[in-house]
Amino acid sequence: MPDEQKELFLLDANIIIHAHDYYYHMERVPEFWRWLEFHAGNGSICMPLEIIDEIKGGIKAQHANWAKSRDIREILVLKEEFDVELLNRVLDGGYGSDLDEIELEKVGKDPFLIAHALRDPANRVVVSNEIPKPSARRKNRKVPDVCADMGVRCCNVYELLRTLDFRTNWRDSI
Repeated sequence: MPDEQKELFLLDANIIIHAHDYYYHMERVPEFWRWLEFHAGNGSICMPLEIIDEIKGGIKAQHANWAKSRDIREILVLKEEFDVELLNRVLDGGYGSDLDEIELEKVGKDPFLIAHALRDPANRVVVSNEIPKPSARRKNRKVPDVCADMGVRCCNVYELLRTLDFRTNWRDSI
């Protein structure tokens, strides 16, 4: 029987930004950041390059500096080119086939994240803190809603923490 492929969790930039800004500040909960690094290193968590580049901040923005560091980028960045056909499928099917430049700018990089997940929807899960809003249309669509329309699984950070069993003493359980 062939080995079952493990799930790959593709993080939205808001996972890193919100974790640092709201609940897992790097100085207060450094274990969370080591946990992310561990799971990035073992191939369970990654971020497409287009998404990691959305993490912005100045010299004092610890989470941005962390994400920009060469060592972290080496283990965290998904090492595959995006598929233009899948990207167009996400844009057309998830947002609208006739988006103008202003709408495309508002949509941002989210379609790249979903397109990377669409490459292997049985084994890839988008992780985003966006709140579903099924009534939203076109440029205002939310990641979980577009994922649902495209047949891609999506969860929030708390589901990720449960699935990969985050705990401050996580090393004791491996």
